[in-house]
Amino acid sequence: MAGKKKYYVVWKGRQTGIYDNWADCEKQVKGYAGASFKSFKTKEEATNALENGETSAVSNSETERSSYIENSVSVDVGSHGNPGFVEYKGVYTKNGEVLFSHPGIQKGTNNLGEFLAIVHALQYLTEKKSDIPVYSDSDTAIIWVKKGKANSSLKRTEETEEIWSLVEKAEKWLKHNSWNNRILKWNTKAWGEIKADYGRK
Repeated sequence: MAGKKKYYVVWKGRQTGIYDNWADCEKQVKGYAGASFKSFKTKEEATNALENGETSAVSNSETERSSYIENSVSVDVGSHGNPGFVEYKGVYTKNGEVLFSHPGIQKGTNNLGEFLAIVHALQYLTEKKSDIPVYSDSDTAIIWVKKGKANSSLKRTEETEEIWSLVEKAEKWLKHNSWNNRILKWNTKAWGEIKADYGRK
């Protein structure tokens, strides 16, 4: 039985546009640095997505068939409740060596923690003059970093001041610095838990 037809939007690739099969889409994005693309169920959805600009900063999971890049940094958050206690770390993907970590924030959200972790990774790699990619399993945090702002609904209170203060510093760094590192979505379905996972699920 044939699978349902999909339409593929390529925002960044050898040639942008809408493709009605994966083979043609793959030709535009495979091996293309910073490629951005996504599948849609209808042509109308694909057309709207192309016209409205990039709505997802990460590759569609269907395209992530090959293995992950070992020479990279992976980040993840450990939390107790959401919102709740948040900590994060970054590891060298190939062997799991911890490169940096944050000891803990009393109250925050997973997405804000992921946002901080990605920015921390970019800061770390910029200092090291390294252009290796960064993996995160949070679509939301990746988009926030791309836009340079964390769009969280978490209210700023005395209890959440710590994380919001860190977020403000991260946003300021993003505004005033540049980097060459790709920020990639970790494909949990294909590769298992991200290498920085805290193992608390």
